[in-house]
Amino acid sequence: MMNKKIVSLFALLGLFGFVCFAFAAPVIIPNPLNVDNFGALLLKIAGGIGILIGSLGTIMIIVAGILYLTSAGSPEKMGTAKKALFYAIAGIVIGISATAIVQTIQWVLK
Repeated sequence: MMNKKIVSLFALLGLFGFVCFAFAAPVIIPNPLNVDNFGALLLKIAGGIGILIGSLGTIMIIVAGILYLTSAGSPEKMGTAKKALFYAIAGIVIGISATAIVQTIQWVLK
């Protein structure tokens, strides 16, 4: 019991002894996105999301094509495939215009 207290005390004192090393030099955090203001950050985020949505839209067009080919003439399945194709194209359009949407909102707010 006493041994645990002594070991704990030395461990705690040892950890506090390293605090002086932590404050020895200033810490410089790099800017990985290379942006200087919030508007530029929003444009970077919109560009990334646009690429993601565009990629997913392309995959959904392929899935809609497979749904249409495997519908075997069923009107319900063909309707589902057409709906998926419509939403995939709408997603691609939104993904492509994501940066333009953010720039328009910034222009309106200025």
